Amino acid sequence: MRRIRTAAVTAAAILAGVTACSTPGSGTGSGGAADSVVIGVASEPETLSPLLGYGKDGNSKIFDGLLALDADLKLRPALAKALPEVGGDGLTYTYTLREGVKFSDGEPLTSADVVFTYRTILDAKTNNTSRSELDAVKEVRADGDDKVVFTLKYPYAPFAGRTVLPIVPEHVAGEQDPHTGSFNTEPIGTGPYVLASWSKGEKLTFKANPGYWGGAPKVKKVTMAVIEDDDVRATRLRSGDLDGAVLPPNLAATFKDDGARKTYDAKTYDFRTVTLPTANRVTGDRAIRRALDAAVDRQAMVDQILDGAGRPAYGPLPVDDPWFAKGIERDQDLAGAERILERAGWVSGDGGIRVRDGLRASFALLYPSGDKVRQDHALAYASDAKKAGIEVKVESATWEVIEPRMKDDAVLAGFGSNGDPDFGLYTLLHSSLAGDGFNNMARYDNAAVDKALDTGRRSSQAATREAAYDSLQRELVKDPGYTFLTHINHEYVLADRWDGLTTQVEPHEHGFASGPWWNLESWRPKQ
Repeated sequence: MRRIRTAAVTAAAILAGVTACSTPGSGTGSGGAADSVVIGVASEPETLSPLLGYGKDGNSKIFDGLLALDADLKLRPALAKALPEVGGDGLTYTYTLREGVKFSDGEPLTSADVVFTYRTILDAKTNNTSRSELDAVKEVRADGDDKVVFTLKYPYAPFAGRTVLPIVPEHVAGEQDPHTGSFNTEPIGTGPYVLASWSKGEKLTFKANPGYWGGAPKVKKVTMAVIEDDDVRATRLRSGDLDGAVLPPNLAATFKDDGARKTYDAKTYDFRTVTLPTANRVTGDRAIRRALDAAVDRQAMVDQILDGAGRPAYGPLPVDDPWFAKGIERDQDLAGAERILERAGWVSGDGGIRVRDGLRASFALLYPSGDKVRQDHALAYASDAKKAGIEVKVESATWEVIEPRMKDDAVLAGFGSNGDPDFGLYTLLHSSLAGDGFNNMARYDNAAVDKALDTGRRSSQAATREAAYDSLQRELVKDPGYTFLTHINHEYVLADRWDGLTTQVEPHEHGFASGPWWNLESWRPKQ
């Protein structure tokens, strides 16, 4: 949800003497060497250890998984030499490791490293909030030095997609506490890049791994400059301090006619939503939640906030996803919102704000400081809510301030995972994960939704799973725990000095591991 939850981060160094906090004009900019790149991103990871969740969805440049995703999100072999052999009952997955792979410290990769990685993550003592995504795993064991066998508790249709998870070296991480060990900030992996330095709050610097099994990258140095404020990132890019940046749509549009830079527009599963905590007396009321869902003008948000670079969100899955429940699309309906509130006993009070039993229909909505897109969503949401008689008090704050308040106060949040619907919906909605870090932030509790999630996760029948996720999405319309607003495109601007750049359909987490630099190791300088 923020920084690297889930997902996702990567990159690395600058030309000699240049730092991520350099003064305007002192960076490499669009005139820099093609073997070095400086990217401006909005946030940094809290840890670089996959044992605690880093890079779990693939594309980590420090590590590799058994499998990886290509540009079309198709699974391909990575540390495994081929896709897994699947048992006839769907309960065993056998992977054979690629020969000759070494960690960046020169030690060979073996099946013991894979077993250690998965067993540590699955250990209840490890504080990995994504552990529920591996719930199907009953056992993981080595079969010699080059084979790993996963045994599942139940057939889990998308299991292979979970094995993009990065593998760590047992000989290093196994000697440390996964929560406090130096591996969190000094990682060693098999990936194309090696961490050179990390100045918290400023930059992460990486250098190419010359012994990378896939061939040494042509881009030798990469720096991810951590710049939280959107406007500052755009200014730094324009001044030449940065070679590229993650930008909101309105700022990316200002580079449209810049011949030295290229803009990349990536479709995503990333949605903006308002969490409606059940512990709050106002947002915990179903009538309030349904009225807010009816009052919001999603299309206006796409048009005015995203400059058209997105789509209305009628639930957690985008409208063009094959699992999307057709027919749940809905327009703004202020009259309908008012009827819902009237029937529930919320009557108009002072200033047009509704009241029931002395309680005003009023609540706080927090958004992270510096995020202009979330700020604009929050203000538009408050404006729409007021038309129905609900007061939304918008506040900006740092995540350090927001996190302790998430139980009681609404948050303008971002989520979304590409691939199978289980990958994002379970952690967002299942009641067993209520309040588990950034999982189920709204503490949503709906028995029908839980049943659909469990059915979708545990069935191997496509028709059964489709029916489960269809019913789930329709139940969310009747009993919304979140107000889904928009699915946003990710916008990137980058100096036009390399070949081989593409974008994937991206999850919420982006900046480090997504973007046109998701395949950084494949870039080639333009001749």
